[in-house]
Amino acid sequence: MMRSLYSGVAGLKTHQTKMDVIGNNIANVNTTAYKSSSIVFSDLMSQTTQKASGANANTGTGGTNAKQIGLDVRSGAINVNITGQGSSQSTGNPFDIMITGDNFFVVSNGSENFFTRDGSFYVDGAGNLAMTSLGYNVMGWGVDESTGAIKQDSVTALRIMSAANMTYPPEATTRGYVSGILDKNDKDVTSANGKTVNLNFFDNLGYSYTARFTFKQSADENNYSLELSKLLDSNGNEVDISGVTFGSEGATQEKETTVALNTTSYQWNNDGKELQDAAGNKVLSLSDIFNADGTLRTESDDSAVAEQAQKSLKELAKAYGYEGSEDEFLNLYMDSSVKGSTDKISIAQMLTNRMNGVADDAFPYDQNTFTTDGRFYDGSSIQFNPDNGKFAGINGQITQTSIEVGFSALGGNFADITVDFSDCAMFDNKGTSTIGATSGDFDGIGTGRRLGDMIGVSVQSNGMIYASYDNGMTKLLGQIATAAFANASGLERAGDNLYSATLNSGEFDGIGVDVTANGGYMSTGQLEMSNVDLSAEFTEMITTQRGFQANSRIITVSDTLLEELTNLKR
Repeated sequence: MMRSLYSGVAGLKTHQTKMDVIGNNIANVNTTAYKSSSIVFSDLMSQTTQKASGANANTGTGGTNAKQIGLDVRSGAINVNITGQGSSQSTGNPFDIMITGDNFFVVSNGSENFFTRDGSFYVDGAGNLAMTSLGYNVMGWGVDESTGAIKQDSVTALRIMSAANMTYPPEATTRGYVSGILDKNDKDVTSANGKTVNLNFFDNLGYSYTARFTFKQSADENNYSLELSKLLDSNGNEVDISGVTFGSEGATQEKETTVALNTTSYQWNNDGKELQDAAGNKVLSLSDIFNADGTLRTESDDSAVAEQAQKSLKELAKAYGYEGSEDEFLNLYMDSSVKGSTDKISIAQMLTNRMNGVADDAFPYDQNTFTTDGRFYDGSSIQFNPDNGKFAGINGQITQTSIEVGFSALGGNFADITVDFSDCAMFDNKGTSTIGATSGDFDGIGTGRRLGDMIGVSVQSNGMIYASYDNGMTKLLGQIATAAFANASGLERAGDNLYSATLNSGEFDGIGVDVTANGGYMSTGQLEMSNVDLSAEFTEMITTQRGFQANSRIITVSDTLLEELTNLKR
């Protein structure tokens, strides 16, 4: 039999194999992250009919080459273009991730690690990042709880939607600052109620509160008193702030003030213990407001008594033009009329004396008009430089720039707040003050926060996964690890877009590498497409077809020769 017959058969088989490779490439032209393959041929062996000989100097003859007849062809190697980058396909899904570079995602079926370029992921019911096709867990590194940084240890499944990650814990506000312009001609500043500044803050449980501070002008127009007037919860209910410290308690800020009864609408009865309307009808009695010892009945344990006392107190302050500023009204004080005396008495004490029928010649008073020198207040004084209007200190101390508000006295959920005033100034702003309070310091530290619910997850170019929360916070959840191989072409296909490590690819060390270590990066909302080049595949298909055709002709011609040989014996 002729050797060419068998060479033709071998040629048919190898070209058929090449056609299989081409067909598989074209079949996977739209497979995510598919890497095209190519085949090369090599001759199988040769029959040597005469060996090569060297030149003979004695006889003067030259050397001859070996005479060899080739015997068949075979598939030399099937190579995978595994380092060829496929084009990107935009999906808009934040969990679709594409690697640019030579690295691979690491996924696990629970017992074995595989490697893939297919970044089509989703979050499963257990909160794990997993492959959409197989459900294999995407592997990466967790966060060190003590440092908050990524701990590059042995790769583990990335559980990004755990119960601990779904919310961000609340934190109490510990710092704040007051900034802006306090215009001395502002009508709010010069009024009896003063200029109110609100500071919104949080306690340790994330509940929000509003602290109302009041700026009031003194006789010295460069000096203002600052008091904590109210504390409101998130529903607008007033919180008892007794015990809360704020600067210098019991200080005075002198500014002579005449307090007059609105005699058009109100009048006192003969003994001055009952306030009546203009028609002589009772509006309130002092005994509705004060106990015999001078304490306010608004603090009574009997809610009905406390409610009535508060209502009467508001009406009393209103009658003297201090509506909404009951504490301000009661804490106005007067100097003793005795020459040389430094004694002072508050309107609250004076009214208590009147209710109890106590006469004090040192503090004569008119029923309708009080001339006061100033007031008592719980707070501090803020000074401004008269030359340039800038902040000039607190309580006369030019080096003091902040005041601590002792909210911790309200209970364990509250924290003291240090409020900085160094950024406020007293300028002419056409009668309008812009002063306001902000939680946190100038760098945003100590702002505090409420409990935050997760509203989104994002993957950075280095594979770090961050969660964002509706309280403005972000949290590092983990980092997607990648694998790099010295010979990525040595990986073995395991089906389903997966590869397994082999001895020739190099082993996976179980830890992996940061994708950016080799100059690569990850892109979210994109998938890597197949790197199959259809034009090249169709060209290869043509040459393969012609090669197959030519080998079939070898068999046909060899058969014809054999036919002629057998015809010799006819």
